[in-house]
Amino acid sequence: MAGTQGTAARASTSARSGSAFTAAERDAMKERAREVKAAKGRAAKDEEPAVLAKIAELPQPDRDLAERVHRIIRASAPGLAPKLWYGMPAYARDGKVVCFFQAAAKFKARYATLGFNDDARLDDGAMWPTAYAVTELTGTAEARIGELVKRAAG
Repeated sequence: MAGTQGTAARASTSARSGSAFTAAERDAMKERAREVKAAKGRAAKDEEPAVLAKIAELPQPDRDLAERVHRIIRASAPGLAPKLWYGMPAYARDGKVVCFFQAAAKFKARYATLGFNDDARLDDGAMWPTAYAVTELTGTAEARIGELVKRAAG
């Protein structure tokens, strides 16, 4: 019986190792650890230059999208504080990330993402979206982002 349990434990361990984090995910976690370390002792208002610098490093078309999303968020919800979060621009209320932009290039995705965390006040019934694919910013898309961010910021 003991031999069977040992075999089951080893099988379980190797099954878990097959679902390990990707290199991109590990890099994002390391980047987040560096962000936390760098942010200690800095006021939230000091984060915007770091966010703008990170946006400037993004490849096109992610850079243009991130710049425009940043402007929309800052105009729609000036109370949200820009900060870096897993190497991407994010916007927080009382230190908790409400929304974030994830560049397509970050995880080699086909589109960038505008996401909302639990602290976003977007609840609508029993189910609602928490992330949106962003491929281009039309006037309609910009207006929608502005509305979502205002609501999320509460």
